[in-house]
Amino acid sequence: MKMHILDAGRLAMKKRIYVPECTDKTEMIELPVMAILLRHKDANILFDTGYHTQVITDAEGRWGPLARAMQVIGTPENNVIDSLKAVGLEPEDIDIVVNSHFHPDHAGCNEFFTNARVVVHEKELAAARSEEGAALGLMPEDWDHPMTMETVTEGHDLMGDGSIITIDLPGHTPGLMGLKVQLENTGTVLLVSDAVNLRRNLDNDEVPKNAWDADVVLASYEKVRKLEAEGGTLICCHDDEQYNALKKGADAYD
Repeated sequence: MKMHILDAGRLAMKKRIYVPECTDKTEMIELPVMAILLRHKDANILFDTGYHTQVITDAEGRWGPLARAMQVIGTPENNVIDSLKAVGLEPEDIDIVVNSHFHPDHAGCNEFFTNARVVVHEKELAAARSEEGAALGLMPEDWDHPMTMETVTEGHDLMGDGSIITIDLPGHTPGLMGLKVQLENTGTVLLVSDAVNLRRNLDNDEVPKNAWDADVVLASYEKVRKLEAEGGTLICCHDDEQYNALKKGADAYD
């Protein structure tokens, strides 16, 4: 199996959301948006789909007031569709989309993957369908599509061979989940999405201000630490320093 880190956009947000010591209300932090392609012998799996291509030119039209908090700074080519083309794939080549959660920078391009089965945690789908869904930032235009949707829980073996296992990591949203990926040469990789936005958040027990439940975030941090201590390589979702050091596009991990 090969793992490709794909460029799925770029955002700017207020730094104090993620860095407690930042007191400047105007200072911004740049956040990469990524999708992960897993090329398994039996399927092409995409972990998250980034933000919708519309937001590059009309963020407010797609996101409404949220566009003021999440500023799109990516260029038109910073999207998961073009990134897949760079590795020789089209949206119809994706067999499974795994959504870590339904926030618009993680599920925004779901609608393009019409041949895929969408896999999400059962608690995330329940939250999205609840009366509080919109207030949680789980907008139907990102996740409510006609593709087959499968809900899972902790420890779901996606391919039945132990290579891709789901991990419950709630806190940022009610049903956020990550993946524990086993690669032959690289070893165990932990894809944790917004369970850990920045490496420093995990190291310092910093809970971002946009978390759904701070106590649950801290419990997920403990779980991530344990998995990392067991030998997993952690990929944080929005850490620009780490992102810049990763292989990307056609340069795969195996």
